[in-house]
Amino acid sequence: MAEIWSSEYWAKKGPVDLYMWRKRVGAPKPGEAPLPLLFLVHGSSLCARTGFDLPVPGKPDYSMMDWFAVRGFDVWTMDHENYGRSTRTSGNSDIASGVADLRAAFPVVIRETGQKVAHFYGSSSGALRASAFANACPEYVASLVLDAFTWTGKDSPTLVKRAERLEEYRASNVRKVDRAFFHSIFNRDKPGLAEDGVADIFADFEMQFGDTVPTGTYVDMCANLPVVDPAKIRCATMISRGEHDGIATLSDLLAFYEALPENIDKQFIILPGQAHVGTLGTNRTRAWHMINAFLTMPARRDFMIGERQAAE
Repeated sequence: MAEIWSSEYWAKKGPVDLYMWRKRVGAPKPGEAPLPLLFLVHGSSLCARTGFDLPVPGKPDYSMMDWFAVRGFDVWTMDHENYGRSTRTSGNSDIASGVADLRAAFPVVIRETGQKVAHFYGSSSGALRASAFANACPEYVASLVLDAFTWTGKDSPTLVKRAERLEEYRASNVRKVDRAFFHSIFNRDKPGLAEDGVADIFADFEMQFGDTVPTGTYVDMCANLPVVDPAKIRCATMISRGEHDGIATLSDLLAFYEALPENIDKQFIILPGQAHVGTLGTNRTRAWHMINAFLTMPARRDFMIGERQAAE
């Protein structure tokens, strides 16, 4: 494997310090050609490096960041407020807070790379954060990959179950997590789609930051959807769904897809052998392959009237 360089950064959102993590092949050098930027946005129950750069002993292919770095991307991620290494506050870190985090973080990316647009990938509530950011700041988003996404939440098996505790989530800005909870993320849709031991490594890595996570995205997903307007997304968009993922119904996602503007590139992918945490599942590299193909697709060229007349 090529030598991967990494560095951490900090963004400021008022009094909140936001931890950022970057990986690419080789350290940046003055005057070099820029690499395409990929910004990864984490979900409700984990910090960035747990989801995208998890060290699994003896298995180097669990890092999504490494996988895309080796393929030529400059890969960034961050811990949202109240997650991982970022500042703990009295807020509940809802989707709007996540958009504000991304607004605060992206100037750091611009400063360090000289580039003003990036590809954004989000998983679960991270997909809601990323797409809401694309609504709010379309000038920064080159393309969008929405994985384990939900739009309205209608009839979602996962959200119907989660809503049973909605008043509890509304009453507190944090919820307790433990090893059993982290195992449930991997097993709730269909057991057997993650290698043995990965859930424990995930739990060990995540619980170094404590035994609570914010409730804000859970409240939003149970009570406040939709929080994204597909008609206002201006960039190429891919929706990636694991065939067993219970976070959304197929009809909900297809309705979102159909509501995207007609003049953008858009793809809808259903991945067999995948459930909710596809980036850490047994078929993760198949998911990454599809994402990479989407991000590196040749530029679209529409056949113009003048070209047609000339051809005739």
